[in-house]
Amino acid sequence: MVNKTTRREFINKTTTVGAGLLIGGYCNICLGQEQRERLKRASLPVSPNNPSIVHHIDRCRDCGRCRDFCRNTAVFEQFVPENREYCVRCGQCTLYCPEVLTERYHYQDVAKAIADPDKVVIASTAPSIRVALGEMFGFDPGVNVERETVGALKQLGVDYVLDATFAADLTIMEEASELLHRLGSKNRKKVKMPMFTSCCPAWVQYVKLYYPNLLPNLSTVKSPQMMQGAMVKTYFAQKQGINPEKIVHVALMPCTAKKGEILLNGMNSAGVSYKKPAMRDVDYVLTNRELAYLLKDGKVNLLQAQAAPYDSLMGSGSGSGMIFGNTGGVMEAALRTAYKVLNGSNPPADFLELTPLRGFDSVKQSTVDLGVAKLNVAVINGIGRVKSFMEALQNNEQQFDFIEIMACPGGCIGGGGQPAASTMEELANLKPLRMSALYQHDVNQAIRLSCDNPEIKTIYDEFLGKPLGKKSEKLLHVKM
Repeated sequence: MVNKTTRREFINKTTTVGAGLLIGGYCNICLGQEQRERLKRASLPVSPNNPSIVHHIDRCRDCGRCRDFCRNTAVFEQFVPENREYCVRCGQCTLYCPEVLTERYHYQDVAKAIADPDKVVIASTAPSIRVALGEMFGFDPGVNVERETVGALKQLGVDYVLDATFAADLTIMEEASELLHRLGSKNRKKVKMPMFTSCCPAWVQYVKLYYPNLLPNLSTVKSPQMMQGAMVKTYFAQKQGINPEKIVHVALMPCTAKKGEILLNGMNSAGVSYKKPAMRDVDYVLTNRELAYLLKDGKVNLLQAQAAPYDSLMGSGSGSGMIFGNTGGVMEAALRTAYKVLNGSNPPADFLELTPLRGFDSVKQSTVDLGVAKLNVAVINGIGRVKSFMEALQNNEQQFDFIEIMACPGGCIGGGGQPAASTMEELANLKPLRMSALYQHDVNQAIRLSCDNPEIKTIYDEFLGKPLGKKSEKLLHVKM
């Protein structure tokens, strides 16, 4: 008979140490040969150096179902691994088998930073956090707990709570500008088309591993998480008079791949600007689940938290920024701003709900009329569907100008760091409620275009200059 421990008991006895994980007295880097062979036969071959995912071998029953799940849903055995890392860090396996496969925990480190009086802890919350966190505290699925989350974090001792939807708007300003620049370029040999979105780090990792020839097609803009980090340690720090070296910036995300993203080359642009390259733009990423663990360990109940607004600077986003969490949302947001740039006026009402780009179909495609131009666009969600799409694209079976790809089914609302459910069927039923909540928030916003966000206008006027400008390129873009 197998003795099962609760998730909390398991978390409490688990301590992250370097690249490995100490479990029950041994490090998973130092597995014996028999254990290695056992894992090779049945379980997913998760590297002990994986920055996002940890396989807890002492809890594994070698059933092999995680291997089948990744094969059918994600990337394992779509390609020959060739003795190299195959994982794109999407974390969908952690939703499928949440006690054996988990994110690499950082919430204990964040708790220590909050307790350190010499640190200034700044938390930034992604759109998808607010429509799923409540599930772990007894709220109805899909309820937007934005203000409760801010209040709970302040009660916990976080110094500033910012809205990463602001950075989603910033991303759109750069990405829409880049798209229009590529479309209008006279040097078609130098500018690669179609342009792919680059907001999803699991998708970017997928390209690096399996389609490196397409790296020039990726947008050079950083994800909202990394733009937020760069702005927190430059613009925000300067405006608030904070020494950036004292800042601990924590990104609260629905995603496990974000944990690996913060370690990539180029994700220290603030530090480079200060000639302190060891300083990272984002210090820790907590998944939505980890945020719940952090609050519960701090004796903070979201149900009882006093609602509070985001801090005023970098604390507001448009409706476009909010729908980033849904599959098709990045595409839709970018097209809204592109329309206004091309036509000098806001798009018509029906343009604010591009139905062909919405919903849970794995591949969605449409021709979108921007007034002075028409674009062929595609939206893909679920990394398991990407290979067949890419093959058709490279065989010139389809022609597109702009393509959005998100690794997780449904987009970030179905991210690998979101709350799990008792069954995958139950989880599938939660996603439409989360998606609907983000779209409803967009509808309720007075400002629905990223370019109309007053805070975005201010940061360009006071600090960045212009989209694709010298300072923007330095802080908000990265070479893939």
